[in-house]
Parts: sequence; structure tokens; C-alpha cells
Amino acid sequence: MTQLSVRRWTTKHVAKWLKEEGFCDYVDLLCNKHRLDGTSLLTLSEYDLRSPPLELKVLGDIKRLMVSIRKLQKQNIDLLEELGLPFDGHSPTGSGGTLDWLCNGESSRDCDNTETAPVGEEYHQYTNGKYKQQTRRLDPEYWKTVLSSVYVVFVFGFTSFVMVIVHERVPDMRTYPPLPDIFLDSVPRIPWAFAMAEACGVILCNIWLLVLLLHKHRSILLRRLCSLMGTVFMLRCITMFVTSLSVPGQHLQCSGKIYGDMWAKLHRAVAIWSGFGMTLTGVHTCGDYMFSGHTVVLTMLNFFVTEYTPRSWNFIHTMSWVLNLFGIFFILAAHEHYSIDVFIAFYITTRLFLYYHTLANTRAYQQSRRARIWFPMFSFFECNVNGPVPNEYCWPFSRPAVMRRLIW
Repeated sequence: MTQLSVRRWTTKHVAKWLKEEGFCDYVDLLCNKHRLDGTSLLTLSEYDLRSPPLELKVLGDIKRLMVSIRKLQKQNIDLLEELGLPFDGHSPTGSGGTLDWLCNGESSRDCDNTETAPVGEEYHQYTNGKYKQQTRRLDPEYWKTVLSSVYVVFVFGFTSFVMVIVHERVPDMRTYPPLPDIFLDSVPRIPWAFAMAEACGVILCNIWLLVLLLHKHRSILLRRLCSLMGTVFMLRCITMFVTSLSVPGQHLQCSGKIYGDMWAKLHRAVAIWSGFGMTLTGVHTCGDYMFSGHTVVLTMLNFFVTEYTPRSWNFIHTMSWVLNLFGIFFILAAHEHYSIDVFIAFYITTRLFLYYHTLANTRAYQQSRRARIWFPMFSFFECNVNGPVPNEYCWPFSRPAVMRRLIW
């Protein structure tokens, strides 16, 4: 059949072709009900046959009909290219050349993998007719990672300075006793609990550093951690500066401490910053409530560990959640924060993490001018990351070679 004849095919010609190919049962559905002509017949894909409104149910008929359609497409390659649907060995699709249905009948999936493939992926065809998603190359954009690192370091330094200012304004315990709190009033204080909470954080941090070291896209992961952590702690600076709460327990011997001139304040801020704000390093602060920075760090590390490790790593995921939840419990058991401090910290951290990754994975912000206006830093860092970051691992050093072979 020539290109001209197929272009001029009416529904009657398509019906005749279907009968000649042995598909009489589908003449009424395709020609009478859905009025397929020659051009629309050439553009049919396996996805079209399986999905509404056609929804063919017999697998053998679907495969045989697709074989016949592909033969017809091969005979009319010029017409397909004119329509913007180049013939590449499998049927054209409605998504501009990406594969919608694979060998097992599932949409946009690897034949050996059940995870949904990101939109816009390319596929490689094996000699047995199966398709496998090709690995996307993600630009690490190290300069953006450096900028995000500078951002989070600046925010941590600014937070340390705000903590010094807040300590000067902490309410006098004799005038403003601890506020009523159901958990703190019901659970007796455990003196060593806060050290255990920080120990949980140290263990989680080491797990995350190992994941980050071995992850193939470590630059993107580090950039996301820095941008999220910096944003949450910047919000914490605002909340604890605006509202000064009374200390949550009588054991905290806090009083407004005047550090004198600006240099004394900066010296104290550097001491807090260099000690990571942890009591394990000898840093003791007061007044930095609403909300808990320790809870933010524990929760953020937990979510990054569970997000960027395979779902089959159940032991790592369970350990991460246990450390997160036990760390929160120890913070409360030590009476170092009010319950509302911990709740708000957990809620804000989890919501921000989920919103960030939902936007990044779906690329929804690209179609939303409002998102680009309200989240300019996110748009800047994520503009070249197309879809979800795959969990792929590699040894970052050339030696020892046995580690490279083991991980690959």
C-alpha cells in the first residue's frame, strides 16, 4: 500500500483491511463506533488498544493486531515522519515518542522493576522485544552544592547569634515559672536523657554520612539537605526571637545573661556554632524554645536516610525511625523542651521535606508561576533535576578497587 492510499483510507477501507488481516471481531468497535480512518490507524499504539475507550481484553489479539499495524507503519514511514511520529521499531505513542506500554502490559515500567518510571525517560529495546529504562544522567552541579553549603553555614551562625540574644531575654523563673505541660507534668525527669537524645542524633548522622558517601548523586542529596536544614533553622530563628517562653523545668538554672559588648556576643555565638549547639560538646543555652532544634535534626536525618536508601533496606529504615522517635522521647524525658516545641518541630520538618520532594519529583513547579515566585531557592536548586533521584551507589574513590567492584 502506498503512502497516498493509506492517507486517503476511510473507515470502510480500514474495515476491509481489518477483515483481510483476520480481525473481523473488531470492525464494529474500531470503524463503526470509533471511526478510525487510515491516518488514525497508523498512529495506534498498544497503549491505545489497552486503555479506554477501546480496552481490548484478549492479549493474543492485541499482540497480533499490533504486529499488523507495525507492518503497515513500516510501509508508510514517510507519512509517520510527516505526522511527527517517527517509526522506531515499536508503535508510536501519544507522549511524543516515550514508551507507554511495555512487554508485560504495565505502563512506563521496567520489565524487571515494579517502580514507576519518571515521565520523559528513554528506553532501550533488547533483542527479545523487551524494554528497559535507560539510566538518566543527572548533572551534579557542584557549584550549587557549594552555595547551599554556604547558605546553611550562614544560617547556623546566625542561629547561634540569635540564641545569644534570646539567652539575654530569658524570663526570670521566679516571676515566670514553667508553663503547664501534660507530658512534663506526668513523666518524671530523667537526668541523662538529653545526652541519649544527642547520642541518637550522632548515630543517625553517621548513618546519613555513609549513605551520602556511597550515593552516586551525593551532590544533589547534600544540596537538598543543606537547603532544607537552612530554611527550617531560619524559621526557628524567627520564632524563638519573637516569643520568649519561660524555661520548661526547675532544674534549668537559667537567668538573663548579659554578654556585654558585641564582641562578647560574637565570641559566645562562635562557641555555640563550633560546638554544634550540643551539650555533649559543653554548650549550654537557655531560651531557645519554640521550636526544638534537636528534633529538627533528628527528623530531617531520618527522612533523608529513608528516602535515599532502597525500600528493601528494612533494617536501616527501622533503625532510623527508632533513633528518631527515641531521640524525641529523650528530649521530652529530659524536660529540656515543652511538648509543643517538639510537636511543632516534627510537623514543620516533615511537611517541608514532603512538600519539597513532591514538587521536585513531579516537576509541578515548572507549570506554576506562583511556585517559582514563592519558592525561588527551590526553583534555582532543582531546575535541572528532572524527576526523582534514583538510588544508585558507587565507591567515590579509585582505591581500593575491591570496594568499587563490591558496590557496583
